[in-house]
Amino acid sequence: MEPTASNTGDETSFTDAERAAMKQRAAELREQGRSGKGAAKREREAQACVDAIAALIGADKQIAERLHAIVTEEAPHLDPKAWYGFPSYARDGKVVVFYQPASKFDTRYGTVGFNEDALLDDGSFWPTAFAVLEVNDEIEQRLRELVRKAAG
Repeated sequence: MEPTASNTGDETSFTDAERAAMKQRAAELREQGRSGKGAAKREREAQACVDAIAALIGADKQIAERLHAIVTEEAPHLDPKAWYGFPSYARDGKVVVFYQPASKFDTRYGTVGFNEDALLDDGSFWPTAFAVLEVNDEIEQRLRELVRKAAG
């Protein structure tokens, strides 16, 4: 395993992909600061989400497009945005669900992840990320259930 800041405490050991993600997030935050408020801001953030999906290829793009449709249908109150360059969906400005493409960190699979504001709590132990290689009917149904529950 290549050392990273998260497992060595050494800030200089971030991978190139991690540094790129941090730079992308900093750019997103700068853009959010310039993007104003209200409907215009939501519109720009939604466009950033669509642009993040459009930049993907292969399975990553297909999965992100399907997740986007699922969130739009099952949780239309969540606002689409880009978060670390990932297509993401937020409630009250806090990301609830996102797709981390495999291509972002050159991994074997992409993940659909849920942050702490997702309403998925189930006792003392529950998953917050799911590896996704494709979206078939069974997986789509499970994603729909998760998104509905997470979104509240």
